[in-house]
Amino acid sequence: MWKKLSMVFVAALFLLVAAACSSGAQDDQAKKKDEEEITVKHKFGETPVKKNPEKVVVFDFGSLDTLDKLGVEVAGLPKQIVPSYLSKYKEDKYENLGALKEPDFEKIHALKPDLIILSTRQSDLYDQFAEIAPTIYLELDPNNYMKSFEENAKTLGKIFGKEEQVKKELASIQDSIKQEQDKASKTDKKGLVILANDGKVSAFGPGSRFGFIHDELGIAPADKNIEVSRHGQSISFEYIVEQNPDYLFVIDRGAVVGGQSSAKQVVENELVKNTKAYKNKNVVYLDPNYWYLSSGGLQSVSEMIKEVENGIK
Repeated sequence: MWKKLSMVFVAALFLLVAAACSSGAQDDQAKKKDEEEITVKHKFGETPVKKNPEKVVVFDFGSLDTLDKLGVEVAGLPKQIVPSYLSKYKEDKYENLGALKEPDFEKIHALKPDLIILSTRQSDLYDQFAEIAPTIYLELDPNNYMKSFEENAKTLGKIFGKEEQVKKELASIQDSIKQEQDKASKTDKKGLVILANDGKVSAFGPGSRFGFIHDELGIAPADKNIEVSRHGQSISFEYIVEQNPDYLFVIDRGAVVGGQSSAKQVVENELVKNTKAYKNKNVVYLDPNYWYLSSGGLQSVSEMIKEVENGIK
């Protein structure tokens, strides 16, 4: 009897030790996974980034848009202006870190982030951010919009272990783009993209920050020679009449930065009313939250495509 009890005890002890070893191995694997690093290459060099960083600071609303879609939490962001569809990030649980171009470095430093994400608006301040924590620069290149957008999304997917979700979202976006390209190829109608800002108007053509409409969605430009610059080519309303676009796409910057006048009041004047776009009710107002503030996110790009799709006939 004692022999049998001893054998039972030994067997139980063996199972207990085996379970403990197995649990320990799993813990070690989980710990190793959490400690994994990837190297992100960007305009300012190479940045080693720990996978699944806990405290993330985001100064690029396109990246915030993507992280929101992927269900990744952030610790802080600039709250002076936040896209309306991302208004939940105004809540107190998210640290207010200043403005897009005027970061509160003292607060950022105090937060002790594991990762900082920047874009074009903070390019001149990269070194100051990098002194605080690992910092990556996710640029949206107007000349290679979709390539840079996809690379940025894949980078974030890799950092946070969301590769499959990113792959699925990008495939859906590519399908939507192809549908719009097919639609555009069957018409000879041309479009003009303008940014309205408190009475001033600038035009954007292929290769520009809003050239997505022409370069990716296939809408032919009313003017192929628009100067490519960050702030667009300054134009007059006579210019719009001269180009006489079939579609006039309007982005109201003032609507998201506290402007004093609406784009509709400024654009729909007696001159513009003589264009084909106005006469055929093809003046399309694009949401500046997507186009101006957070272009380049998984949600914003999808919505941008839908807006153009709904706007053209």
